[in-house]
Amino acid sequence: MDFDLTDEQRLIRSTAREFTDNEIVIQSRENARNHHFDLDLVKKVADQGYLGAVVPQEYGGAGLDYLSYGLIVEEIGRGDSAIRTVISVQTSLVCSGIVRWGTEEQKQKYLPKLCSGEWLGCFGLTEPDTGSDAANQRTRATKTDGGWVINGNKMWISMANYAKVAMIFAQTDPSLGTKGLACFIVDTDQPGYKPQTIEHKMGLHGSDTGSIALEDVEVTDEQMLGGVGDGFKVAMSNLDSGRYSVAAGCVGICQGCVEESVKYSTERQQFGKPIASFQLVQAMIADMTVKTEASRMLVWRAGFLKDKGQPNTLETSIAKLHATESSLECANMAIQVHGGAGYVDDHPVERYLRDARVTTIYEGTSQIQKLIIGRQMTGISAMVPA
Repeated sequence: MDFDLTDEQRLIRSTAREFTDNEIVIQSRENARNHHFDLDLVKKVADQGYLGAVVPQEYGGAGLDYLSYGLIVEEIGRGDSAIRTVISVQTSLVCSGIVRWGTEEQKQKYLPKLCSGEWLGCFGLTEPDTGSDAANQRTRATKTDGGWVINGNKMWISMANYAKVAMIFAQTDPSLGTKGLACFIVDTDQPGYKPQTIEHKMGLHGSDTGSIALEDVEVTDEQMLGGVGDGFKVAMSNLDSGRYSVAAGCVGICQGCVEESVKYSTERQQFGKPIASFQLVQAMIADMTVKTEASRMLVWRAGFLKDKGQPNTLETSIAKLHATESSLECANMAIQVHGGAGYVDDHPVERYLRDARVTTIYEGTSQIQKLIIGRQMTGISAMVPA
């Protein structure tokens, strides 16, 4: 693997950093304080081409490689994980699934509007009783003469209240287990689709999170992504892309913690000298720096393999596990460096900690990542089959 970025990748990275500093950072604190999902900012993100970064240009995307996508997501994650979430869901969980599994008609219909930000999408896999056991879907799709009718409930869905299309996973025949699972691209502008905002979250205050009730929601056969029995494979392939973007975003949190801690510690005076001169403060900054660089290299390795078209489930899980846990550890240390100033939102480090916490839970908990890694290494699954 070549660790030198190309001229184009360096330009993409610097452009994303400049955009983050000029457009996202200045809004992030107020959006978090007001629990405001900033559609104007989302539009600016779309105008940069970040909502379809890895989608081929023929479908309205930027046609970038995964390493470049990771560089973008890292910079956005440094600014605001709530906005990074929009990119991760739209690009990795929705668009990448349509690119891989969609028919030509589906690609032409959905991708240009999703990449441009005209439409937002959401990923409806998790249910009130189905989290890590993703194969055990309670949502049901019943065959009709004209297509399918979907009934069920989804939980913890980012952009549930703003999505024009929802990628909904449902069981068509419980007796078939995973072979009965299907994925549908659902039009949310119909009476049976009923989203509701989830309030009082610990973090991601600038992101929309909701539950979805599906009551006799009608879809046509043409709205199925793949075929009956492909639903679980669609979900897992999308999550491989989603976990990569979450990991890259958490590298951004780590980097933000380092930068903010260096800045604060060189300015803050105690005992007549900057606290950066104290050994234990430098030790915390050194620990954060090591975790940041290690996480970044793991993300780059996963992106390198994705761009080569090689299997990368193991490497993506390793990157997701290490980067998300590191972001928590770095945010905690950054608050310690800031002392009392880090406990309020005058500095972004307290938001880093609150936003990082969920990354070890969604798109596969840290414990699930360890089981995936263990399965890959031993050939034995420790997860109970569906």
